[in-house]
Amino acid sequence: MLAGGGARRLGGADKPGVRVGGRALLDRVLGACSGAGTTVVVAAPRPTARPVEWAREEPAGAGPLAALDAGLRRTEAEQVVVLSADLPFLEERTVLRLLVALRESGADGAVLRDPGGRDQPLVAAYRSASLKREMALLAAEHDGLTGLPLKSLTARLELTRVTDPVASFDCDTWDDIAAARARIREHGHVLDEWISAVKDELGIELDVDTGLLLDLARDAAHGVARPAAPLTTFLVGYAAARAAEGGGPETVAEAARKAAALATRWAEEGGSEAGPGTTPGAVPGEKPVAGPDEKAGDPDPGQDARDAMRPDAG
Repeated sequence: MLAGGGARRLGGADKPGVRVGGRALLDRVLGACSGAGTTVVVAAPRPTARPVEWAREEPAGAGPLAALDAGLRRTEAEQVVVLSADLPFLEERTVLRLLVALRESGADGAVLRDPGGRDQPLVAAYRSASLKREMALLAAEHDGLTGLPLKSLTARLELTRVTDPVASFDCDTWDDIAAARARIREHGHVLDEWISAVKDELGIELDVDTGLLLDLARDAAHGVARPAAPLTTFLVGYAAARAAEGGGPETVAEAARKAAALATRWAEEGGSEAGPGTTPGAVPGEKPVAGPDEKAGDPDPGQDARDAMRPDAG
């Protein structure tokens, strides 16, 4: 991953460290290649969400080909994924598509193509031998790689293309940053983005069924009391962690099923003791008390919003 450069169009800001959705751009890209055997970042070392190896071009600031050469020297892999550190919407599935295209095509590389039809050589998978061969020839022709543009390398390679208009979006300007920040807050993206940000912040890689947890929170809120929703989901996570060291998503799912069943039993007991039509959890014989933002007997005003945030919402 190439994470150097002067970021002139950002006024010299530390672009890899700029946050989108609460996560540094560098960490967002690292999340898309978490399955790599070796992850090398060519830049000055900095804190990252997961461990990486660091490399630096010689001399510092010598350009993308020199940086690529420095990264290649840290791996013996036959195939490498080369990425820039300013891709807020790159996902692992796109990285896998590039690798599949490389293997199936027999080409030297598979590059992402943006909506304008332009190749993105820093969102690509390459055969290491092809890169090393052509860079050695370029270095011999130009007395080194300093200052050479990437196109001087890619023009010598046989390439296949993969199209992904969202993953190819990169952040070169502050307008790009603003657009990326706005997009992740749209209805269809905000929940997944938030969960990813929390997992990065807490150092958690576990993928869980968010729909299952949202259902549990709903059941606890309706069958017991509203504050029971966040507390119950917390306890489910704690129980899953205690149940098995390194337990997977199935451990969380089992704990969530048990808690959901308990919430259902709780609600049934409350309804049978208080009589038909009584709000679960209410004291028999007492008139339900409305909260400050609702009228007595009205539905929960926040439920439509919570239901709409579920991943399976239409």
